[in-house]
Amino acid sequence: MTITLRQLTYFKALAAHRNFGRAAGACHVSQPALSVQIKDLETSLKGPLVERHARDVVLTPFGRQTLEYANRILQDVETLEQSARWRSGLVGQLALGMIPTIAPYLLPNALERLRSRDISLDVHVMEGKTDRLIGMLQAGTLDAAVMALPSGHEGLTEIPLFEDRFLLAGTPERVQVLENAAETLRPTVLQSHQLMLLEDGHCLTDQALEVCGRGRGHSQINMGASSLATLSRLVAAGFGFTLMPELAIFVEQASTPGITLCRFSSPEPSRQIGLVRRAGSGDDGWFVELAELLRGVGNDLVAATRSS
Repeated sequence: MTITLRQLTYFKALAAHRNFGRAAGACHVSQPALSVQIKDLETSLKGPLVERHARDVVLTPFGRQTLEYANRILQDVETLEQSARWRSGLVGQLALGMIPTIAPYLLPNALERLRSRDISLDVHVMEGKTDRLIGMLQAGTLDAAVMALPSGHEGLTEIPLFEDRFLLAGTPERVQVLENAAETLRPTVLQSHQLMLLEDGHCLTDQALEVCGRGRGHSQINMGASSLATLSRLVAAGFGFTLMPELAIFVEQASTPGITLCRFSSPEPSRQIGLVRRAGSGDDGWFVELAELLRGVGNDLVAATRSS
C-alpha cells in the first residue's frame, strides 16, 4: 500500500469542494490529474471514498472516516514543517496577520524593525477582521496575528503586548461642552450623544459599546464606517463622538485637522493588544522573539502619545 501526502491533500480538497473541477482548481492541477490521484488512493485503501454524480460528489461512510485521518495526518505534517522552519528562531518567512484598527499604525515601524534585525526575513502581511484572522490561524495560513485580547477561541496561544487606551474624539465645540459639563469625564457620559462606530465585525466596536454602556439597538449609534480614517472624518464633520485608540492618534489627527481628542478620567478605558498563534504550531523561540519586538514598537508609540 502506497499513500502519498499529495493524494491526501487532493482528497481533502475534493471533500471540501464536492466537485472534481473545483477541487482541481483549488489545488492548481488539472482535473484528470486530481482524478487519477483520488482513484489511486481508493485502490490503495481498497474501497470507494466518494459517490460520483454528474455535478457533485458525496463522501461514502468509509470516505468520511478516511477524511478524519487525512486531516490529522496533514495537520501533523504542517506542524512538523513549521517546527523545522522556526528551529533557528525568527528566520525565513513569516505570515503575519493584523486587524485593521492596528495595522496602519503599528505595521510601518514593526516592519522597519524586522528588516533592520534581519534583512533576509520574508514577511507576508494579511490585514483582516478578528474572525477572519483566527480562521487563517486555525487553517495554518498565518503563523501569528496581532489583535485585541482575549481572542475568545480555544486552541490558540496568546501573549499580551501593550495596553492601547481610548480617547474621546469629536469637534472642538462638542468636546468642550462635555469637558465643561462634568468633573470627571467617563465614557458613560456619551449615552445621550450620537456615537459613531465602525461597522459590525470590528472588535473595536464591541469594546466601545461595552465601555460606553450602550447596546447595538440604541437610536443614537451609527455603525457605518469601515475604517478609523473614515470615522475620523465623520466625527470632524460634526456627526458625533467616537472613541479613538491612542495607537491611531498621531496618524488620524494629522490627516484630520478638524478633530479634537481628549483623555478620559482615570481609570482610562483601554484594550489589550496581543500576539496570537495556534497552540499546536510550536515555538522554538520565534514567537516570543516576535512578541518582544512588537511589544517594543507598540509601547514606544503609545508612550509618545501620553507624553505629548
